[in-house]
Parts: sequence; structure tokens; C-alpha cells
Amino acid sequence: MSTVKLTYDSDHHVTAFKEPQHKIIAVDCPYTGDGEEFSPANLLSVSLGSCMLLSIGTVAQRAKLDLSGTTVTVNFREVAKPFPHVAAIHYVVDIPHHFDAVDRRRIENAAELCPIKSNIGDNTEIIVKFRYARAEAA
Repeated sequence: MSTVKLTYDSDHHVTAFKEPQHKIIAVDCPYTGDGEEFSPANLLSVSLGSCMLLSIGTVAQRAKLDLSGTTVTVNFREVAKPFPHVAAIHYVVDIPHHFDAVDRRRIENAAELCPIKSNIGDNTEIIVKFRYARAEAA
């Protein structure tokens, strides 16, 4: 088991340390901090996006599908009412390879079944769009 230790540095800045690997993530509040580091909402969207990508990677590895060069672009929208929260997270998954319908279903189902997704409340809309490369002309 790894441990993450969070330290409040001051001025709405937090440092997260992952032990024993000594990895560091800087976090600040985009409203009252400098907005230069990752925000908690950034980390939420990154957590889900990376989980989906890792889930897709696991399925692709088993099926011997080449996902090299795949990227995920994330945008999110926050709202203040009825309480401050992330209202929507939009993901665009760009896969630079062509796959048939069966493999596309495998890939998209893997993203849907990402375990982090089930931990995000119903008040956050999650939209995922997949874009695949077109089949090359023969």
C-alpha cells in the first residue's frame, strides 16, 4: 500500500507527497490561490481520465490492440449553485488507429467500467467522445 501525505503550505497551496516513491503534486485553489498548480477539480478530472485510459489499455493489451499515441483531452465545468461542485466533465479520446466495431465496443466498455467513475456523484455529468482514425484507403 502506498501513502499520500498532504501538507497545507499556506496561501491556499497544498503539496501532496506519495511515499515511498517520493512523487510530488502541487495543488492550489484557483479562486483564492495563484491558480498556477493543479486544482482539486483538475485532479478529479485527471483521476477519471487516467483511470479510463488505463482500463482501455488493459483491454487493449489482452486483445493485442495498438493504442500507442492515444490521447485524452479533458474539460470541466464548475458551478456554484445549489452548492459548489464540478457539474460536468467532458473527455475526448483520440485513438490514432482504426478498429472494427467489436474492438471499438471493447475499448468503450472498458472506459465505461473504470472503477473511479462509479465514485463520482450523479450531480456530475460525464461525457466521453471517442474519435478513431479513419480506415486507410486500400
